[in-house]
Amino acid sequence: MRLLLCLFVLAATPARASFLSGEALDTMADVMAIVVLFLVPVVLIIVFWLVHVMPEKIAHKRHHPQTEAITTLCLLSLVFGGLLWPLAWLWAYTKPVGYRVAYGTDKHDNYYDEMAEKHRAGTLLRDDLRHLREDLEAMESRGALPPKLKTLKDELDALKRNAVQAEAAAIAAAPVPPPAANERGNG
Repeated sequence: MRLLLCLFVLAATPARASFLSGEALDTMADVMAIVVLFLVPVVLIIVFWLVHVMPEKIAHKRHHPQTEAITTLCLLSLVFGGLLWPLAWLWAYTKPVGYRVAYGTDKHDNYYDEMAEKHRAGTLLRDDLRHLREDLEAMESRGALPPKLKTLKDELDALKRNAVQAEAAAIAAAPVPPPAANERGNG
């Protein structure tokens, strides 16, 4: 067994550090140096920036009412080398309980703008419409609504009145079915 192992060791060819040699090796080294010096830092800066604006994107997607403050914290985090980024990330995922107590909502104004657009386009789901009405009524009970939200609430109220009137008209226009056979015989 040892003899076979010695033969394999002696038969092995010398190892080379590179598959290139001469001028090709120098050219490849120059290309790698340019990539490492210029391209890698640019990619790292872009990735660093994209990671640091993620809390802002998350807050916007979740309609966080303090999106502007989270955006500011993200920018400050860029200046301070990422030290504030975890705070911005956590803040973007929190439910602003104190904000809801103070203002009656935990959504940013753009949430209501989007819901109004969906309502006007006729794509707002029934559950979302009910939830939107409840939110607006809760906000109104705490104080005056901003003009845009007051307009939206009036539109929703008009829609509800029209639906009730249409349902009442449909019931009034429906033909009365004749009495069943066992009801006639008992009378």
